[in-house]
Amino acid sequence: MFTGIIEEVARVSKIQRTGNSLRLRIDAKLVVKNLKSGDSVCVNGVCLTVVNSGVDFFELDAVEETIKRTNLGLLKNGDYVNLERARTFSDRIDGHIVQGHIDAIGRLLRINFLPNSKILLFSFPREYEELIVPKGSIAIDGISLTVVEVENDIFSVSVVPYTFDNTNLKYKKIGDVVNLEFDILGKYVVNFVKLTKQRDKSMFDQYYSQPD
Repeated sequence: MFTGIIEEVARVSKIQRTGNSLRLRIDAKLVVKNLKSGDSVCVNGVCLTVVNSGVDFFELDAVEETIKRTNLGLLKNGDYVNLERARTFSDRIDGHIVQGHIDAIGRLLRINFLPNSKILLFSFPREYEELIVPKGSIAIDGISLTVVEVENDIFSVSVVPYTFDNTNLKYKKIGDVVNLEFDILGKYVVNFVKLTKQRDKSMFDQYYSQPD
């Protein structure tokens, strides 16, 4: 489990492609402390497993399904990624519950500069609109943020200077692809409501389909 509080922004130093999968080598200083093979690290919001590590680097594999559903396949040498190590049950959750399971990708559409913050607008696939609500949580490239507004297939978030300066958002350009993970609590609620409606409809049809 993760919280969406980015521990370190680090650079991709090597990308090795093998068939439809790839191995990422990431140069880091903080996240590598006490890191070992088998540990989970959230990279741009994607939960990956460490396969090798050293004093100032670690490596992870991304398989075809992960590449297809995230922006990891678009990474180039030198790109900056957000990093967060898996949390323990004794840790404080300063953001929100993030699984590291990407639901969809979106694109950065606009950045509005305000005196003490920035409003970022992103696109998202319209079929997920029921999972995005104003004042709800969302993870963008692994960053825990709060939705400001939603309209059609666009949503906005407000970003304070600390978050902007200490994540890879400061390197983003208009049109860049980002990973989106919607709030797990919201997903459970939506699923519960759907199943309840299906059950009620089934009971209704069964009752009224019986012969007189």
